[in-house]
Amino acid sequence: MRFRICQLLSGLVAVAAVLLQAPQVRSQESSLQLGDICRVKGQETNTLQGWGLVTGLRGTGDSDSTATSLALSRMIQLMGGPIGLERNGQLDTKALGETKNVAMVFVTAQVPRFGALQGDLVDVTVTAISAKSLEGGVLMLTPLLGPRADNPTVYAMAQGELRIALGGPTTKATIENGAKMEATVKTGFSENGKITFVIKDAFACFDVADKLASEINRFMSALPGSGNIPSLQALQGQGGGDPSYPRSVPQGGKLAKAVDQKHVEVLIPENYKNDSVKLIGMLETQIPANVPLRSERVVINERDGIVVIGEGVTIAPSLISHRNLRILAGGGPTLIPVDRQPNPTLQSLADALNALEVPTTDLIAIIKTLQKKGDLFGEVVFE
Repeated sequence: MRFRICQLLSGLVAVAAVLLQAPQVRSQESSLQLGDICRVKGQETNTLQGWGLVTGLRGTGDSDSTATSLALSRMIQLMGGPIGLERNGQLDTKALGETKNVAMVFVTAQVPRFGALQGDLVDVTVTAISAKSLEGGVLMLTPLLGPRADNPTVYAMAQGELRIALGGPTTKATIENGAKMEATVKTGFSENGKITFVIKDAFACFDVADKLASEINRFMSALPGSGNIPSLQALQGQGGGDPSYPRSVPQGGKLAKAVDQKHVEVLIPENYKNDSVKLIGMLETQIPANVPLRSERVVINERDGIVVIGEGVTIAPSLISHRNLRILAGGGPTLIPVDRQPNPTLQSLADALNALEVPTTDLIAIIKTLQKKGDLFGEVVFE
């Protein structure tokens, strides 16, 4: 017991020596490009979905599911298999016997934000409805529709062997490149003669949006023919169009306007009306985006035990008592002096706890308590 106390005290002295040299948090600015912090409106992912059958399971399927037996019978019938009919004209599902090796599943696929052409391959996710496990299964050919139930268009066909993630649930599986696009899905990037840049959440604020609009106007004013706003008067008076467009036309001949802290609208000049791809490429790579590099966010993944702390996250001076530890963060002398600034950083506290080999679960518990008490100055995100 005496040896453990001495060992702990020596560890605390070492921690104190390191933490007293904690660096001050400084706000820096990094010169990024517009394309690093924005995306173009319309360039979003699309979800395809459908339901299908998985075969080849090891007795872990839907053995008592009438719907699964009926779906399997119908599939066999469509493929020309020997499925008879009952007296009432319905499929004879009893002829199949028990279907423990078959399961009904939901199937989804994500079309990339830049779209997909007919013949492209996309990844597939398969989730069980009532099966105990999908391990060893093969997805039968499954049509995938769009997110709207009233649109029967088949956008892709999915099929293939299922892959279970190591350590993941056996009721969820993936098929890499498991769906072939049967229709082309295009995602637009201009509407009513304008392009809208969407600022990423980590950078979205009124100041950043205003600065981006100013930089875009400065850049485009130097382009040849940029002062020719496409049919400006016609756009303002057109009927049946987007009612919000006339209100979004910038004043004073400026082509870019910050609509709010997240969106910047840019009118397409006449000479780029048929070459908006070139215009977007120039704006994304030649417009500077001077944003402050202040990381004031904590991201916690409790399932995997991961905590990512930004250097800008601070906490109020606090006395933390957890299990057999007592830590004073900030302020005067203490057994474990953690960053004696007026507001110590959360990173310094985490470093102190890590030096004492405190489990990540305990660190997460402390962060939650500090946030609930209002002593953590920063955004906490749970994944």
